[in-house]
Amino acid sequence: MMDTNPMLNISIFAAFVLLTLFIVYRVSSTGTTTDYFAAGSQFTGAQNGIALSGDFLSAASFLGIAGAIAVHGYDGFLYSIGFLVGWLVNLLLVAELLRNTGRFTMGDVLSYRMKQRPVRAAAAVSTLVISFIYMIAQIAGAGSLVALLLDVHSAAGQALVIAAVGALMIVYVLVGGMKGTTWVQIIKAVALMLCVALMTLFLMGKFGFSITSLLQHAAEKNPLGERIFSPGAQYGKNETTKLDFISLSLALIFGVAGLPHVLMRFYTVPNAVQARRSVVWATVTMSVFYLCTVVIGYGAGAISGTDSILAAPGGENSAAPLLAYKIGGTVLLGVVAAVAFATILAVVAGLTLTASASFAHDVYANVFKRGQAEPDAEIRVARLTALIIGATSIIGGILVNGQNLAFLVSLAFAFAASANLSTLLYSLYWRRFNTRGTLWGIYGGLGVCLLLVLCSPVVSGSPTSIVPGVDFALFPLNNPGLVSIPASFLLGYIGTLLGEREGEDRTDEMEVRSLTGIGAS
Repeated sequence: MMDTNPMLNISIFAAFVLLTLFIVYRVSSTGTTTDYFAAGSQFTGAQNGIALSGDFLSAASFLGIAGAIAVHGYDGFLYSIGFLVGWLVNLLLVAELLRNTGRFTMGDVLSYRMKQRPVRAAAAVSTLVISFIYMIAQIAGAGSLVALLLDVHSAAGQALVIAAVGALMIVYVLVGGMKGTTWVQIIKAVALMLCVALMTLFLMGKFGFSITSLLQHAAEKNPLGERIFSPGAQYGKNETTKLDFISLSLALIFGVAGLPHVLMRFYTVPNAVQARRSVVWATVTMSVFYLCTVVIGYGAGAISGTDSILAAPGGENSAAPLLAYKIGGTVLLGVVAAVAFATILAVVAGLTLTASASFAHDVYANVFKRGQAEPDAEIRVARLTALIIGATSIIGGILVNGQNLAFLVSLAFAFAASANLSTLLYSLYWRRFNTRGTLWGIYGGLGVCLLLVLCSPVVSGSPTSIVPGVDFALFPLNNPGLVSIPASFLLGYIGTLLGEREGEDRTDEMEVRSLTGIGAS
């Protein structure tokens, strides 16, 4: 157990919150929809790339992956590989074309040459579902951290802190819009990189800067022994777990290019060149981070021991905070606490902004108002939506508190890959693609993914399920990506063949615009 100093942790965290709130207030520019949703497209590729990494390096990356490596070894590191490799899809296939074609949201691209109202409504539904799943994973991380760092062990106490974190992120969105949220992401990314770099350096120093010594100690304190250095400890037990590994890999690799909050950030730069540069900067930054998670994960196992990690409040998610306490005492633990809280706040703020922007821009402005909405009214609806989404995600975070964060986020990736990736690629690269194909791809992918998750061991049938007392797990895999991602592509293809040809003139216009940037906002 740790001799925690809750007041120190709260003080460091409060200082970070006050600093970022002050910055958000000073830089905020929310006078127009372009300012509120896209920060006026004023950020450089380097700035946006660091903000992208801040948006993407969530509590799952910092806490969930470190814990997964500490407990499961190599199989835990597979999350890092999947999260990182997925950015190649964005770099090669999506970033530039998306930036040239759209304005604020994914719905702008999908509806460019389709029937506006049904396609924008479908894009908004997809964005809201994916953002909600991603958000509850982040907010649940607040409960795990609080139990460990602030010495709050009761379910009611953790629920109160989850609510406080949710309230703070709503404030960021309401006050700062995209510009303020972007600067929070940049500050948080720099703080997180410094934190993991210092932990890695201190950790290597404890083992004489010998990675071999560190790994040997990790194997000695793990019941799996040297099996933690090779694949299969978690995903090689039987044929079902092997299929689960393939399914997880597909979701992680293809999900990145379908995440609405990642896609929306490409509109904060002035042109497609800066959008591509953003992805390069983000990939380099995250490569360094994920290499550090290998050392931190195995180091946590070597110093704390697997049994101590699993016994601590928060389970696997407590590996990094426990390690920080062992190598740096209460001060480093306080810093890690602040960075982890900042990570949760920043990521959830970005998700909230994306979800509220999608509803305000796609549903309110273009479905209800048929493109005639006043900018002030659109921003007002976005802020009201942020309040509703924030309150809902707080409730969801309380319900899933204690689950592994990296795993929960992998489900959001499966939904993103199933609903959005097929329709985006078809829209950008297939001239024949039409409204029916878009709707079948989005709703079909979402529906198949949701049905498989509800009928999987995630929800019922095992001691670690969300509802452990019952068993209706008809689908054996924890992650549905192996089935739902191909199903989405197939449904989009069949729907297109059954639908009518449409928008031939808009198709030519979209092709020229996506490749050249002519006419891009």
